[in-house]
Amino acid sequence: MSLLQSNVPEGPIADKWTRHKNELKLVAPNNKRKYEILVIGTGLAGASAAASLGELGYNVKTFCYQDSARRAHSIAAQGGINAAKNYPNDGDSVWRLFYDTIKGGDYRSREANVYRLAEVSANIIDQCVAQGVPFAREYGGLLANRTFGGAQVSRTFYARGQTGQQLLLGAYSALMRQVNKGKVQNFARREMLDLVNIDGNARGVIVRNMVSGKLERYVGDAVLLCTGGYGNAYYLSTNAMGCNVTSAWRCYKRGAYYANPCYTQIHPTCIPVSGDYQSKLTLMSESLRNDGRVWVPKDVNDKRSPEQIPEADRDYYLERRYPAFGNMVPRDVASRAAKERCDEGYGVNESGRAVYLDFKRAIAEQGQKAIEAKYGNLFHMYRKITNENPYEVPMKIYPAVHYTMGGLWVDYNLQSTIPGLYVLGEANFSDHGANRLGASALMQGLADGYFVAPYTVGHHLASNKLEKVDTNNPAFEQVESEVQGRIDKFLSIKGSRSVDSFHRELGLVMWDNCGMARNASGLQAAIEKIQSIRREFWENVHVTGSGHQLNMELEKAGRVADFLEFGELLARDALAREESCGGHFREEHQTPENEALRDDENFAHVAAWEYQGDDSEPIRHQEELNFENVKLTQRSYK
Repeated sequence: MSLLQSNVPEGPIADKWTRHKNELKLVAPNNKRKYEILVIGTGLAGASAAASLGELGYNVKTFCYQDSARRAHSIAAQGGINAAKNYPNDGDSVWRLFYDTIKGGDYRSREANVYRLAEVSANIIDQCVAQGVPFAREYGGLLANRTFGGAQVSRTFYARGQTGQQLLLGAYSALMRQVNKGKVQNFARREMLDLVNIDGNARGVIVRNMVSGKLERYVGDAVLLCTGGYGNAYYLSTNAMGCNVTSAWRCYKRGAYYANPCYTQIHPTCIPVSGDYQSKLTLMSESLRNDGRVWVPKDVNDKRSPEQIPEADRDYYLERRYPAFGNMVPRDVASRAAKERCDEGYGVNESGRAVYLDFKRAIAEQGQKAIEAKYGNLFHMYRKITNENPYEVPMKIYPAVHYTMGGLWVDYNLQSTIPGLYVLGEANFSDHGANRLGASALMQGLADGYFVAPYTVGHHLASNKLEKVDTNNPAFEQVESEVQGRIDKFLSIKGSRSVDSFHRELGLVMWDNCGMARNASGLQAAIEKIQSIRREFWENVHVTGSGHQLNMELEKAGRVADFLEFGELLARDALAREESCGGHFREEHQTPENEALRDDENFAHVAAWEYQGDDSEPIRHQEELNFENVKLTQRSYK
């Protein structure tokens, strides 16, 4: 029997979550103190889940590799958070947010999960306002909204260009309240290196104290994985340098299925690469496309500076191709359009790998102060990095890896194929299909943490008689021994190449063959190249220092080793999915207008991969997607 039981409740989609909550088993308030819950990651999903579970009375331990829980990568989200509150009275509703999200994901997400996300979105805003999150407001005091890609309504709440930071501070304050009450313990500078299963349930983790180097054991009655995505497999991405796939990959190798790893989002609005040894890329918020206009010269040989090119000689190609949405098309559509223009020779910048994002008209119509009020910190950041003033000259932007829609497979309760292992936020696959709409990542993380996991984790605890175990259990001994053996192996190789050199080589293979466009021959070549890189890594990597101290090279080695395995799975998934959908664009499958061409007859399903051993190919399972409320149609933003 397949483990892919989605556990979606019966009944009309608008009633599913309410009915499900009414049927979930409960843990009595005086019994919650008997349970220990481990939360890995303290971004929006992890912090909100830990705060909520602590408030309910559970004992919670949180773990993060940063020096503080408030330094999670959620702070980097800029533009906003979606919610169907319809404050502008422009026709929004829970249904429209649900529909836009299903369509934006190119009809490759589970309807029930997406509807629940839209349904609880309004609660998120109320929760965050109560915490003091300083959302932008209109003159009359109401919360302000702006538009994001893939929508024809204004439903995105924002705090200038710092929305992720402000939301995380709100969740962090709720978390620290529980720390002060003694219900939550924070363990900073710890990296989860493996999962401990006992009697088929997730019961603990092995972490490395990144300061002392000591391996530590922690036991719990449930484990919540809130560790973000795998975008850094590409080396260059908009993710923080420490973002990695290790925790999720360790769980995959312990029995959790990995779903849709080929669904990688390329963000269209990033500062272009400037050199071969650049270590990361910088995002310019999608919100800028509300007022900025994307264009390239009409003449492929036009090398004039942008201010010298008159309107008649400019190609506002998104407005031309997609008149209904213009510059606010979804990210995958805008990214492919930019790539196509640059591939045809119309790109700007010395590399030819950039297009213009121009605010001249917006400044003329609204005034510089109005634009500064909306985007001032983003303009400041762009000027600091590029030494160009975007108030006077257009920004130069180009697509870059940003977000990952794939992740560990979860059912409606956010539980993985390992009982007791719950996966929240970007680390799971559940809500965004093949492409995430802008401003929906923060929405999902907080929905999972505040409003879903507290119900479903309690149901698991109330439904299962879990034996009391401690860290002396032989399972902990076995897993810790395996983790230590892996560390010892890294340190014993003493080769001639740095960890970063392998990561950079992997990233180039991933970008060239598994990036914005893919084809069968390129994906097959990528699998062979990654296998070759991985073999050399285990023979020729050089990790300095020891395992009994602070050792950043050792940390990176573990993460890159996992990327080298995960990258092959991503390529296999992309090779098996013989269609184009959202961020997965197979060149063999496109419309005459170069848009993504789905194959609903054969691929309207989730692909979930089961680990079979290091020397064996994984098994590909399928969860069929049933569209009872939204009709499958060719996605169009024209």
